[in-house]
Amino acid sequence: MDQMSVTGYSDRINHALAFAAKHHAQQVWKGSSRVPYFTGPANVAIILTRYGQDDDTIVAAVLHDVVADCVLDGQTAATLDQRIGEKFGSDSLTSLLAISERKTDDDGVEMSMDERKADTLARLAAADDRARWIVAAYTLHAGSSLLADLRRTSYPETVWGRFPNGREEVASSYRRTLARLAEVRFTAPIMEELASVVTALEHLAAEDTTAAPRLAR
Repeated sequence: MDQMSVTGYSDRINHALAFAAKHHAQQVWKGSSRVPYFTGPANVAIILTRYGQDDDTIVAAVLHDVVADCVLDGQTAATLDQRIGEKFGSDSLTSLLAISERKTDDDGVEMSMDERKADTLARLAAADDRARWIVAAYTLHAGSSLLADLRRTSYPETVWGRFPNGREEVASSYRRTLARLAEVRFTAPIMEELASVVTALEHLAAEDTTAAPRLAR
């Protein structure tokens, strides 16, 4: 009998998942005191798998927040190459560095939080398609998680209250990411799903939450 091939499993992805799980072990998901942070990267990996992306893209996505944390902590490119690039591939690391939020601009000037986010979107122009897929998948996961929380509660203001900038700005930030991806001509199928989530968030952000609580859906 021929040996049965294993489909749906990748040792590289498994290694990346274990590496990221260890890094995020003490972190919890934004707005929650109980949900392990690692559920985010794991869900993004599932989204990318659903859209048929290759191992390199999925590995990079799983490690996205690991690299982002290291960049904000001031780790050098050489350190990151030794810690991430040598283990998981320099191409994946290059894609992640292109979309990792940074504290200072090219001239070494420290940026505000809003400037950092705008800088990350601006750098999508030079990023490769793998990086753009990862941005789209992370935005889709975060937006879908927020949308699910809003739809299951009778008190949406408790959900919007997690964000100090207010619900309108939250919805606008998702729209800006979607628009920027479109601007750099990223036309992958995931964009349709992302657009529907962004539109739904905009509608909920515009609702009058001073009225009587609505029933959870």
